[in-house]
Amino acid sequence: MGVFPQAHAQQTLRIAAAADLQPVLPPVLAQFEKQTGIHTEASYQSSATLATQIINGAPFDLFLAADLSFPQKVIDAGRAEESQPLPYARGTLVLWTRNDSPFTHLSLNTLRDPALKTIAIANAGHAPYGRAAQAALTHLGMLDTLRPKLVIAENIAQTAQYAESGNAQIGLLSLTSALTPRLQSTGHYIEVPADDYPPILQGAVVIKGSANAETAHRFLTFFTSPAVGRELAVSGLQPVSH
Repeated sequence: MGVFPQAHAQQTLRIAAAADLQPVLPPVLAQFEKQTGIHTEASYQSSATLATQIINGAPFDLFLAADLSFPQKVIDAGRAEESQPLPYARGTLVLWTRNDSPFTHLSLNTLRDPALKTIAIANAGHAPYGRAAQAALTHLGMLDTLRPKLVIAENIAQTAQYAESGNAQIGLLSLTSALTPRLQSTGHYIEVPADDYPPILQGAVVIKGSANAETAHRFLTFFTSPAVGRELAVSGLQPVSH
């Protein structure tokens, strides 16, 4: 006999998760499953891609986005239970480079270095971290100058891949990416000053009509708990108080 009811053993909570959560979410999901017996499956893509899929009827139960605007689009399309997104964390933008790059003393002035030829950023139209990166470059007065050097990735996970592989000399990444063991061992980073870009406030909505809506709300309660918030902070996401 299992510890949990059979209904839970067969239940799967389907989560549409922004790409910046890929390094952070799996251990949280494992804890939730261990505590509840409820299986979870997460699909990691850009917030824009996931929002479009949900609006078009993709069978997700919960949307964890990298900002508030894409959950709001889901709400506006009548596909969410909430009337406004639930903020769950604040993201941080960083500048990252490989340890074997020419830019050993990384700073914002690195962006002005003539030796810099390629910079990876996420697509500003699809990924909130890409929008933040573009805003930071604009704030620094460098977007037009650097535009020819930009290597555009579909989402923040792909941005990290471009920088880590050397396809771009530096990358404007999420702190969640920079704090992964792989990127910590192969490179170094600095945080972009928070005043240089609008806050990356990340939000969630439960999908309207989901058969697992009650479970989705249960997961959100777990996900926004102080204990999980402490884990998120260690992994590069600052929890939002409710």
